[in-house]
Amino acid sequence: MVDKQTKKQLRKMANSYRSILQIGKDGLSYNTMETLDAALEAHELVKCKLLKTSPIDVREAAIECAANTHSEVIHVVGHTFVLYRRSKENKLGM
Repeated sequence: MVDKQTKKQLRKMANSYRSILQIGKDGLSYNTMETLDAALEAHELVKCKLLKTSPIDVREAAIECAANTHSEVIHVVGHTFVLYRRSKENKLGM
């Protein structure tokens, strides 16, 4: 569980990041979750974007992605959400 102060710092860091994962018309598939899991292990903080053709709502996608990858939703705005999961190497130092 990430506290409010840490979430604030993570939101600030994610502001300058580009989206690593785009979710389109296929929605959330097994391959999408595998890619997201690998990205979280490599980067710890991942920004995802839902395209307009996506059949799922951005909040639903964020919650489902967080549940499937054992991560935490940091921020949801527009068609974008940010997830955080501490990696084994703890690259961000949070």
